[in-house]
Amino acid sequence: MKVYLHTIGCRLNQSEIETMARQLLAAGHEIVAEADQADKVIINTCAVTSKAARDGRSLTRRIHRHNPQAEIILTGCYAAIAPAELSQIEGAGRIVSNQDKDKLVQIIDPQARIDLPVFDQEPIMREFLAGGRVANTRAFIKAQDGCDNKCTFCITTVARGAGRSRHLGDVVAEIQALTAAGYQEAVLTGVHLGSYGRDLHNKTDLRDLVAAILTYTDIPRLRLSSLEPWEIPDGFFELWRNPRLLPHLHMPLQSGSDKILRRMARRTSRASFRQLAAAARAAIPNLNLTTDIIVGFPGETGADFEESLGFVREIGFTRLHVFAYSQRPGTAAANMPGHLPNAVKKERSHRMIALGEELSLAFHRQYEGETREVLWETAVGANGAGLQWAGYTDNYIRVQAIGPDDLFNRITPTELFQAQPEGISGQIL
Repeated sequence: MKVYLHTIGCRLNQSEIETMARQLLAAGHEIVAEADQADKVIINTCAVTSKAARDGRSLTRRIHRHNPQAEIILTGCYAAIAPAELSQIEGAGRIVSNQDKDKLVQIIDPQARIDLPVFDQEPIMREFLAGGRVANTRAFIKAQDGCDNKCTFCITTVARGAGRSRHLGDVVAEIQALTAAGYQEAVLTGVHLGSYGRDLHNKTDLRDLVAAILTYTDIPRLRLSSLEPWEIPDGFFELWRNPRLLPHLHMPLQSGSDKILRRMARRTSRASFRQLAAAARAAIPNLNLTTDIIVGFPGETGADFEESLGFVREIGFTRLHVFAYSQRPGTAAANMPGHLPNAVKKERSHRMIALGEELSLAFHRQYEGETREVLWETAVGANGAGLQWAGYTDNYIRVQAIGPDDLFNRITPTELFQAQPEGISGQIL
């Protein structure tokens, strides 16, 4: 069976689709690069914004038009919150809930074994990496799923359910196998990664998990994905004394206004976030601190937005993911008064994005003339001198440089120059 896989949205979705790919390969199926080559198509959908949901619908229709014989199987958060709506989309086949997603491969192939011991999967992981079936060289590891918070704008709690953690030993074993397969970097993912272990009732927390990975695996680079700015264990930043834990933190702020943070039911404030950012920077040299910002939240006045803009500048984030507030049915914010016109949200988005580009450029300029290790991920073009490669420094600066055709999944020292908001040019040494 030939299967095409596509994911929309977060790193957790990426982790899940990679796990499905390995399970399909272990069962003897083929992962194809184009949907029109497939017998079955699996789309891992997202519902965090109305645009993400719209992308899932349009992709389903487009694939069906080009390959009407393929069965299109839809899973993910959009499939969880609106299965009836999604099932009416032209080309939609089976809808698999988030609760059944881990068994999806067995649903479409009852003979497939999805419970292979991790080390029995190592040859499959090696084949998966060598075949270039992933978009990058980083392995996304699902350590935690679900969330017990009730942020008023967020549909993910509804779609993913309560927080639940994987056993520490299972995560460590998976990273050991990935390292043996040749991966250079692992990224821990979860809906609310900071809550890791709270449901295990054995006093294990995220600090313990990261420490175990650094102690019992040889993965050259370990990175954390999004980390909410609360429930961070005591002494957590001390872990960065180990240089294998990379100096990049993505901590979603969502607003720089205390009033809006309270309306969002975020468990942070300007003061607590300011203190947390200062502690992280004091402990982690060369830290790249990135964040998410929502503009145009219901009730956000012009003064609230200016306050948010000023706080983002004060903290000096190095990259912003900016979202215009998107009304999601089933969330508390959807029923709040004070929804803003799209034109206002668009104007505020443009201003916040412009600030983000300014801050990114200033951060990247600090590294002009320096040499840093870059993990090369993908070739994005070519000229007479060789291939144009893109990859990431340890502190998550995107670098492009000319190099030979065998740079994939290699780490090389690279001299950095000519900063841009989106990254920096480099010369491989």
